[in-house]
Amino acid sequence: MPSKKRTARPPAVPLTTAQSLGALVKSARQIMRKDKGLNGDLDRLPMLTWIMFLKFLGDLEEMREQEAKLARAKFRPAIEPPYRWRDWAADPRGITGDDLLAFINQDECRRPDGKRGPGLFAYLRGLTSANGDDRRDVIATVFRGVDNRMRSGYLLRDVINRVAAIHFTSHEELHTLGALYETMLREMRDAAGDSGEFYTPRPVVRFMVEVTDPRLGEAVLDPASGTGGFLVEAFSHLAKQVRTVEDRRVLQGKSLFGCEPKSLPYLLCQMNLLLHGLDAPRIDAGNSLRFKLSDVGEKDRVDVILTNPPFGGEEEKGIQGNFPEDMRTSETALLFLQLIMRRLRKASKPGHGPARAAVVVPHGTLFGDGVCARIKEQLLKEFNLHTIVRLPDGVFAPYTDIPTNILFFDRSGPTREIWYYELPRPEGRKKYSKTQPLRFEEFAPAIAWMRAKKRAENTQAWKVPVDDVLRYDDSGRLLSCNLDRKNPNAPNDIEHLPPQELLARIRAREKEIQEALHEIQQTIELSQE
Repeated sequence: MPSKKRTARPPAVPLTTAQSLGALVKSARQIMRKDKGLNGDLDRLPMLTWIMFLKFLGDLEEMREQEAKLARAKFRPAIEPPYRWRDWAADPRGITGDDLLAFINQDECRRPDGKRGPGLFAYLRGLTSANGDDRRDVIATVFRGVDNRMRSGYLLRDVINRVAAIHFTSHEELHTLGALYETMLREMRDAAGDSGEFYTPRPVVRFMVEVTDPRLGEAVLDPASGTGGFLVEAFSHLAKQVRTVEDRRVLQGKSLFGCEPKSLPYLLCQMNLLLHGLDAPRIDAGNSLRFKLSDVGEKDRVDVILTNPPFGGEEEKGIQGNFPEDMRTSETALLFLQLIMRRLRKASKPGHGPARAAVVVPHGTLFGDGVCARIKEQLLKEFNLHTIVRLPDGVFAPYTDIPTNILFFDRSGPTREIWYYELPRPEGRKKYSKTQPLRFEEFAPAIAWMRAKKRAENTQAWKVPVDDVLRYDDSGRLLSCNLDRKNPNAPNDIEHLPPQELLARIRAREKEIQEALHEIQQTIELSQE
């Protein structure tokens, strides 16, 4: 019998375990602590991310090149020699010191191949594609917002050598690295807390995705993407629906869209999505609010919007001018709410339900008047605000104590009644913290209630007719639009407690106050010694 011809395969690379991966990243960060150009994790984590980003691209390109060779197909790399990872970074004894810094930082330098040409960042920032939507554009946009802040080329070479030991060549390793990367994102959130950057807890993200239930063939948008939490969760949700090659093409090219103007979250978002399997993330690097609202047409609209827009911030006059005169405000959250309403598709896609949104808003949005009331009036008249989920205090702790709610609305028609669901804290839990955060399992009753064919009032849920929310004077002028409605069914509401339990609660609270006063007094006495 003639022997079968064997297909050549690249040598197997040992898998990187979660433990070894964590050790590699930890050692890289310890090296960066020695560099005088970096100050804290807000500097170190972005450095580590762009280096990992290039290693990931290098491994991905090598895998695709091998696949193309086996298929006898033409392969066009996103990054050409000598700028590929294998050309300048893979050799642990390769370019280092001042030569490495010059190659990365300078517009023109002597490259690793001995010729003069653009430096690494200059080359990457200049990449362009023919159709404006492939990985080259992603790379160029990422590196326009990235700088190398390390001053020692020798320490930088040490960091690169640590990252070179990470292999992005199997699904197991990608899953492991994805988990590690989420830990890094939490650390980034912690480091950025003082700067006003607050990222949505993953259980909240997952809850919003589960309830809105994006379907393959629908376009999903997060106009305030941050590090990509909503888009990653939506991608995972949609990936479970893929059955064919065409399904995969739709998932990869026509499903997920985002916008993030800040360079650091933009880089983190791109890396996050790439790690989770999206080949060429479509993330706009500009401000979502920069376009005139009246210019947003049907071609700009999507089927699902999932977002936690920034709140508490103030937008400049130029941005405010993009909105109707009677709807202008400096409050970022209210401008985003108008944009979200504008960008929801008017007509449903065949075979799909109405366009819909889930949006996190600060509690003040519910009772705000003036411009805020007019925006809510438009929401109720043009959309079906079917559910408001009231999150417990402290969900975003310790980064902010601002109470929050989730608005669920769609294009099925005007609002007739609003259902409220008050998410309780677990029994015995007084508050959330970094060590005791909100868990997804706490949303299980809310999900079951929202999915029920017929909703019923209970101790957490109640409904309010829209006519009780909108108040007008005799001439038809809007007086108020107050969505802040108290739970009439709450068994623990102080008004419904029996006298003995009420007395016990008061005494317990008095004890807590006395203990707190005692601690404060001790602190004062110690400070005076």
